[in-house]
Amino acid sequence: MPGATLAQDRPGRVTDIAVDHSEFVHLGEVQFAQVVKIMQDEGLYATVSSFHIKGWFGEHTKLSGARWIVQRLLGRTLDDETKRWVYVGDSTNDQLMFAHFPLSVGVANLMHFAPQLHIWPAYITPSERGAGFAEVARALLTARAG
Repeated sequence: MPGATLAQDRPGRVTDIAVDHSEFVHLGEVQFAQVVKIMQDEGLYATVSSFHIKGWFGEHTKLSGARWIVQRLLGRTLDDETKRWVYVGDSTNDQLMFAHFPLSVGVANLMHFAPQLHIWPAYITPSERGAGFAEVARALLTARAG
């Protein structure tokens, strides 16, 4: 598709393909919708993050991946300890995680997707992107020290 480019982090991707829509290349709404449609027409699941349109085969999700990695690396069951974890997200593709974790946080740029959100995080940071994540980290470190 003219104007669409693969995400620059593609060498590190194993389970999905990502098309840049606003990190280094800015796709218009029509192009954006066409990329999603092409992925879906080819049998991929397609979601949108702050920077990328992501497509993959299979039924894995961020939540199933989180469950797997916690079991594999920590030998624990994520669902038994959701109150011990904080999930931070920034886009519509984080809604499943917002629903699963009582301590969920959206960085402020999540508000750009407000019309498409059906599930909201428990908290929204004042700042966008990395600065919003840093606010969450500072709050957690302060609470831990206090």
